Amino acid sequence: MSGRDLFCQPRRTGRGAALTLVFASVLVAGAATGSLPGTGRTEDARAARSAAPVSRPEQVARAAEEAMADGKSPMEAAERAVSRSGDRWAAVYSRGEYEEFQDALDGRYTGVGLWARRERDGRIEVTKVAAGSPAAEAGIRAGDRLRSVDGRRVDGRPVTEVVSLLRGDATGASAGTTVTLGLERGTRAWSLTLRRARLSTDSVTVRRLAGGVTVIRIASFTKGVGDTVRTAVRQAPSGAGVILDLRGNSGGLVAEAVTTASAFLDGGLVATYDVDGEQRALHAEPGGDTTRPLVAVVDGGTMSAAELLTGALKDRGRAVVVGSRTFGKGSVQMPSRLPDGSVAELTVGHYRTPSGRGVDGTGVTPDLEADAHAVQRARTILDGLGDAS
Repeated sequence: MSGRDLFCQPRRTGRGAALTLVFASVLVAGAATGSLPGTGRTEDARAARSAAPVSRPEQVARAAEEAMADGKSPMEAAERAVSRSGDRWAAVYSRGEYEEFQDALDGRYTGVGLWARRERDGRIEVTKVAAGSPAAEAGIRAGDRLRSVDGRRVDGRPVTEVVSLLRGDATGASAGTTVTLGLERGTRAWSLTLRRARLSTDSVTVRRLAGGVTVIRIASFTKGVGDTVRTAVRQAPSGAGVILDLRGNSGGLVAEAVTTASAFLDGGLVATYDVDGEQRALHAEPGGDTTRPLVAVVDGGTMSAAELLTGALKDRGRAVVVGSRTFGKGSVQMPSRLPDGSVAELTVGHYRTPSGRGVDGTGVTPDLEADAHAVQRARTILDGLGDAS
């Protein structure tokens, strides 16, 4: 599995009175951008899944208000109420933590600029270093082994825990604070101290394969992703296929997922969802490219808004889906601001694909199973789709 040192928890978040719908993802200390958070094994998470209960926001708000009236912490009272609710996706965040989440959804984060994954033997390997980041300036390279963070051994730890250590989440570390890394490259072992910085995410990467096939990888649905994808599709060679790589995409802003769907659909239904029993619908904008061959690649780390997009493209017959079954996070969270400025994020409903299929606890099953060579398999399928057209 892989991860990077930023918060990018897909969630519903708000600025002032205007709320933007987001589907929450795994409540961990960092963003999972690879297989599955915590274990690296898809079957572990599937065995643990159950449909998320719906919380009652007014109960949590009442507990917070009563605590404040008694001179106690509203946030702690809300945390107790949430823990009793049985809502596995609910959580309570301080004002600062929630602002970090908002920044992450805008494509900004605090960290050192490392991407990493856990190998089969439990070792943590650096897979990418962001250009201009503290890690890049210190000479860290892809392929280096990360042995420790601030003296704590990281071998065998879930990548999400390593991400949390890199960010300094336990201490509320901010830009300018330091973190000491233990590294290994071949026979060389060394340590260095970096200063965390405010960095920008690259949520979308585009590359061209031989023959004009365009691979669009979406790491998460942060602000502006949908328009970036639409531009990439417009700039792709005429008639050439597109591979939409959603592996490890833990979700994000639903509006961006819908805009992404609009790049490939000519209007129509993307998903339905309910909020406290009231049914609502999300629709694509008209004018998308409906003829270009399209394959979506997914895995057990494809979650939330990424599953919403996958389900729409599959149900609408717009894409062939390749890979392994997605995570199965189909519940809807909304935030409630507490008296002390902290935020309780609670499950209020669930969404369904255009055909009416629920995703929560089941995920989206691909049309064709594929392993680590899913992109190569997708390329082969595109060749066939091109011939058929």
